[in-house]
Amino acid sequence: MTRNKLTGFINVFGLAIGLSCSLLIWLWVSDELSYNRFLPGVKDIYEVHVNAPFNGDTVTMTACPGPMAEAIQNAIPQVEQATKMTFPADVLFRIGEKTLKEKGTCASDGFFRVFPFKTIEGNADQAIARREIVITRKLAEKYFGTTEAVGKSIRVNNAKDYRVGAVIENIPHNSTIQFDWVINFKEQEEDWMKTWGNISFFTYVRLKPHADLVSTARALRSIYPKFAPEGFRPNYPTLQSITDVYLYADYKNGKPTGRGRIEYVKVFLAIAIFILLIACMNFMNLATARASLRAKEIGIRKVSGAGKASLVGQFMVESLLTCLLASLLSLGLTSLLLPAFNQVFDKQIELNFFRPMLWISIIVLLGLTSIIAGSYPSVILASFKPIRILKGNTGTQSGNAASVRKGLVIVQFALSAFLIVGMLAVSNQVNYIQHKNLGFDKEHVIYVPVEGELYKKIDAYQTELNKLANVEASDPVNQLPMDLNSTSGDLSWPNKPANLQTEIVATWTGYGFAKTLGIPMTEGRDFSKDFAGDSLSYVINESAAKMMGMEHHAVGSQVKFWNGNGKIIGVMKDFHIASLHTPIKPLILCLQPANTSYMMIRLRGGRTKEALESIRKISAEFNPVYPFEYHFADEAYEQMYKSETQVSALVKYFGLLAIVISCMGLFGMVAFSAERRTKEIGIRKVLGSSVAGIVRLLSVESLWTIILSMAIAFPLAYWAVDEWLASFAYRSSGGIWIFIFTALLMLFVSCLTIGIQAIKAAVANPVKSLRTE
Repeated sequence: MTRNKLTGFINVFGLAIGLSCSLLIWLWVSDELSYNRFLPGVKDIYEVHVNAPFNGDTVTMTACPGPMAEAIQNAIPQVEQATKMTFPADVLFRIGEKTLKEKGTCASDGFFRVFPFKTIEGNADQAIARREIVITRKLAEKYFGTTEAVGKSIRVNNAKDYRVGAVIENIPHNSTIQFDWVINFKEQEEDWMKTWGNISFFTYVRLKPHADLVSTARALRSIYPKFAPEGFRPNYPTLQSITDVYLYADYKNGKPTGRGRIEYVKVFLAIAIFILLIACMNFMNLATARASLRAKEIGIRKVSGAGKASLVGQFMVESLLTCLLASLLSLGLTSLLLPAFNQVFDKQIELNFFRPMLWISIIVLLGLTSIIAGSYPSVILASFKPIRILKGNTGTQSGNAASVRKGLVIVQFALSAFLIVGMLAVSNQVNYIQHKNLGFDKEHVIYVPVEGELYKKIDAYQTELNKLANVEASDPVNQLPMDLNSTSGDLSWPNKPANLQTEIVATWTGYGFAKTLGIPMTEGRDFSKDFAGDSLSYVINESAAKMMGMEHHAVGSQVKFWNGNGKIIGVMKDFHIASLHTPIKPLILCLQPANTSYMMIRLRGGRTKEALESIRKISAEFNPVYPFEYHFADEAYEQMYKSETQVSALVKYFGLLAIVISCMGLFGMVAFSAERRTKEIGIRKVLGSSVAGIVRLLSVESLWTIILSMAIAFPLAYWAVDEWLASFAYRSSGGIWIFIFTALLMLFVSCLTIGIQAIKAAVANPVKSLRTE
């Protein structure tokens, strides 16, 4: 293959890779932006949040109290329908001999008027009102072998039979509300769910068509003063469009900040643009460098009367055809890469060629690429002077053309350097998250859901678990320790300042919390069955002691909380109770094993398989109807940082692709430069130049270009990385090594790329090259 053909191949293949990357990212971005938009009348659907004044600030809570939906329905005329739903939960389904757990929710009347999911059989709205169960197509086919399931019976949690009232279509993956069944909220409603102090439910409203948002927001401020007890009246509900819930989840002082998952969408879009620009710059650079091969053609056409416009048009068409070829190749590459892409990013994206929107996107991408990639080469080629061309001077080596090509290489490698710094910084932060000392030991810890008969036998179940040789400790908890999110303002203590508002994370637990999780006690002890009075006592963390001004004397102090008046019996060392995006908050533990949801179990190292088998047998004895289910605590922790892990993977893969594309262009440029200087290299060798000298001649200029590109990219990359890390309360100290490593990596890859072609040119037979010239 001649160097001319090689550069042509590099042009097409580099562009195809760039288009494939951009298309994959665009499919991902389109999917992210599509969440909840499939719902009919989606512009009128809103999620209700609660703003609560707190020590001069306003805290926004996405969950609402139980009575909120009914109050809004009755008091706000702009609301057509309000509804509430619980957090999704797994329940036991039994149909004949089939016994499996399925995830669903409980929702109040009007749920399917707010969310009109497509119905296959029956009437979902009426079914909920009649307290029947609504199931999805997936469950109907799974248990009954058909979607015609209305009228059939399902036993739930081995306690009650529900008649199937309707079958709806499977919930699309791009819905923030996911469930496979729905039962009326009143089927599980308890007295505590009717209070304004327990904020545990999602509330949604559908506004009347053309309702004014400003007047609706004003009317919502009357809800707490009208319906809530005195202590809650400063709070007020706010609305967020259901189309924004997925992307814009960040609030500050009661107002949306415009941040959230949309930040990742912006990052991905920037990467797509960067890679496409790099590929286009390759095209432009190589096209202008190869211009001399067509110089005589252009000169003759100009002498024959061809105008500049017609030449520009010709070269733009040629550019379009090249881009079209690259686009066809990119569609093949995208089809091959999409399954792996979906697996890494947990998506269900399809390359559906029957969707008009896909073709519109491809046409727009093709058009933009053709214009960007072909504009400058077309203008350069069409600007050649016919007299100079016919005299043998193409002008392609002139100062202006050479400067432009150098500029393109600089920008190209600057973008690559930017991506590599981002790749290393994100990977470093994700690695920091995964290995940071959380203050508790999550290794060899599993959790088993407390359900069915375990609720009644939780103490006996824990006692039997602790007898197992392969179990080190156990403890029932209401929430997983790495994601404690229930907060309360009910804590009080003697001499508490009257105007001090407090927010403390609180959870129910049993005996052995600190031992099971390996949390050191800085003062006092954990709950113990040896002390009968512990049911009226509390255990706190260091942050809670500091909040109450009890850093050195908390144990024995009287406080008042959920279990009434009691004393603090222990202070745990601070540990991370939520993601590293947020600082450690004050925490209080309340003893009530019967009000827990999970059994945390610490296994002895090296005997995991035997331990799980023993736990399974004991679980089957205590809870025979429910299948044994367990999860590892470290897996749950990793799930919290799914978005960060995905961003790390994307920046890693596409950052490497960016430098590959850039090096392809550099490889082609050096190859073409060597071909253009064949006679010069031959003469230098005849006159005694060494191979090393010729390699240095061809390399030095290119390497200085790479160094300049890094000087431009590094300050911008530092700013971007610092902005991203600002969302973490705890961040890695990446430091200067990221930039040093990036510089060494780019110089090594560039030297390798340049060196291959330079050495090839330097060792060529000078007699042959001079004869060819």
